[in-house]
Amino acid sequence: MFEKFPEHSAAPTFQALEPDDLVTRIADQVVRAIGDGRLRPGEKVAEAKLARELGTSRAPAREALRLLESQGLIVSHPRRGFFVHAYDSKEMHDIYDLREVLEIHAARQALTRMTEADLARLEAQVETLHRLGRAGAAQEQVAEDYAFHRMLCELGGNGQILRIFDQLATQLRAGIAIVGRLYDDPAKIAATHDPLIEAIRARDGDRLEAEPREHLEDAREHVVALYLAASVA
Repeated sequence: MFEKFPEHSAAPTFQALEPDDLVTRIADQVVRAIGDGRLRPGEKVAEAKLARELGTSRAPAREALRLLESQGLIVSHPRRGFFVHAYDSKEMHDIYDLREVLEIHAARQALTRMTEADLARLEAQVETLHRLGRAGAAQEQVAEDYAFHRMLCELGGNGQILRIFDQLATQLRAGIAIVGRLYDDPAKIAATHDPLIEAIRARDGDRLEAEPREHLEDAREHVVALYLAASVA
């Protein structure tokens, strides 16, 4: 016979969370500021100023910065406070290396799931890149470039890959902020996406694996070279 455990009271073990979690919302604001270049690599993020500008107490601001520290976007130094992580060339290389693995797998999976409507969304996004390239709108184009690659990851259907891509994209945008514009000619960013769309239209898995690899390796080499140049400047 099993011993019968005493019945507990009807009181819940945990308290329900509010739909809008304050710490997460604060962290999201910091992430956007890093990705947009408003917070530069190496810049101090004072929790008192963060709390004051967002109209909160310092406790949730500190928790949000600790959360971002666990994700590698923020670093803390004893008695000095929190700072935006300043990536080096090796870290940029490794981030692109991981991104390449994830995106190629996601793209392969996307081909098996993609509808004509999905293809139309991707084609429209590449046209947006071309339009911004013709206008010389480099900053806006960088954001739309990531949006295109995020669509591919989303169409792959693996939520974990999408979550990691979002983190990597923020790290890359923060890292690129330290060296300024990625390409002198914004039209080049748009042009590098044309072979990807052609491979997707043809439903050619082998070509779709080769094109993103070449696309991302070119970007990786360019970013790493910029970092190395900045380090000796």
